[in-house]
Amino acid sequence: MGRIGERFRRLREERRKGFVAFVTAGDPSLERTVEVAGEMEKAGVDVLELGVPFSDPLADGPIIQRASERALSRGTTLIRVLEAVHRIRKTSDLPLLLFSYFNPLLRFGLPALAREAAAAGVDGVLVTDLPPEEAGGWLEVARDAGLDTVFLAAPTSPDERLRRVAGASRGFVYAISRTGVTGERDALSDDARPLLSRIKALTREPVALGFGISTPEQVAAAASVADAVVVGSALVRFQEEHPHGDVAGQVTWLRSAI
Repeated sequence: MGRIGERFRRLREERRKGFVAFVTAGDPSLERTVEVAGEMEKAGVDVLELGVPFSDPLADGPIIQRASERALSRGTTLIRVLEAVHRIRKTSDLPLLLFSYFNPLLRFGLPALAREAAAAGVDGVLVTDLPPEEAGGWLEVARDAGLDTVFLAAPTSPDERLRRVAGASRGFVYAISRTGVTGERDALSDDARPLLSRIKALTREPVALGFGISTPEQVAAAASVADAVVVGSALVRFQEEHPHGDVAGQVTWLRSAI
């Protein structure tokens, strides 16, 4: 069992819900990303998603799009993100999930990427635009390298598709609370609870709920149905507005609901 599985095992034993945070690596700098990882770990983050900046982030809303543009303009590449992971691992045992589109991984080379990521200290990979039906080659090299594989489950997916997603996922299943792109919303979608019920009928893997969760009230609502809550855009926006601000305080504020 890797760090992600071990963290969820411990959460289950302690009857606690997990908090998963997302940051765009390299925004405002990779040095700051390394610092933020440490600050978030101390604030109680259970899994940190490191977003690999990409020029065409089609699943992301404007907040994360802008963060990707800023990171790319400062020379952030996949290999430099892995170097940042090496630095994080010198002082932290926080479970790390590489969050990427498929193009950067394909260009790097899948076997090489899996080896390099595992050697750097990455625990798992979520490829946003890679469906499980087309992921056979990636799954093989990822699992050979000991990397967990997390896939997205959407409210519009039929049960057969959810079964594929659940069967391919290791570490946890990422449930999308609503259709559309990432971004902050006023309330948790009505689609969330039925989706969680359907997924949990198909797998014993933990299920994390994300997309559009940005306040303690929404965190509480998500935690009432999911094993973990994912917050991304709200934290990325905070760093956009306060590049060297108290991100740990933001995490503490959001986690206060669980």
